[in-house]
Amino acid sequence: MSRIGKKPILIPEDVKVKIEGQKVIVKGPKGELQKEVSPEIRIELKENKIFLTILNETKKNKSLWGLTRNVLANAIKGVSDGFEKKLEIEGIGYKALMSGNGLEFSVGFSHPVKLEAPEGIKFSVEKNTIIVSGIDKELVGQIAAKIRKIKPPEPYKGKGIRYAGEIIKKKIGKKAVAAGG
Repeated sequence: MSRIGKKPILIPEDVKVKIEGQKVIVKGPKGELQKEVSPEIRIELKENKIFLTILNETKKNKSLWGLTRNVLANAIKGVSDGFEKKLEIEGIGYKALMSGNGLEFSVGFSHPVKLEAPEGIKFSVEKNTIIVSGIDKELVGQIAAKIRKIKPPEPYKGKGIRYAGEIIKKKIGKKAVAAGG
């Protein structure tokens, strides 16, 4: 049994939840999200709590139970508080600039790399820090990963784009290896 799936989801006062069949619509002060739920999972709304139960106990359905509960809990948190991911740019001459609705990166290529913000995502740049924010946790993480993929941190000097707080394990270069051996 899923211990996560058993927990009810508490709904804050400023959030409205509407269940239409297997579709859950969550409205809050920051926006609106719609999530589709597997037909193997039953959703019930009782006294400002969402309860999830599985209809057929198979291994797949048990794992979907916990996943669905967390997806719905993240949707509720997103429309009330929102989510954000921070990325840092490391390297001499590496920078990111706001250009209209998106970002423009200068990260050592012969050309600037442009990335447009999809609907529901906001970018902000402060010195060498990029902040990706929005109400959908999945989309915020996906866009942050796409930004990091533009120039991942390399292991010798650590230059590139990394998540805030990410530790890059550095390798020693050829000269250090040759001198030591």
